Amino acid sequence: MSSNKNKDLAPDLKSIGRRIREIRGFDHTQREFGKILGIGQTQLSKYEKGLSAPTLELLLKLKTYSGRSLDWIVTGVEGE
Repeated sequence: MSSNKNKDLAPDLKSIGRRIREIRGFDHTQREFGKILGIGQTQLSKYEKGLSAPTLELLLKLKTYSGRSLDWIVTGVEGE
């Protein structure tokens, strides 16, 4: 497999972070939403800024909380 194909498969962490921020909405602070997800405010901030990749466990919690698909959270496109 060429390195270009691997780059195509790499997640866009900034876009994932924007979708996490969208899920959080304006109803919760980072600290409050972090408590809901079982993580700290600092870690949530890193996810929202695209500085860190969310764990599968966190992605599943976001899916459950928001009702959005994992496809949408990760890629921005709803699954088929």
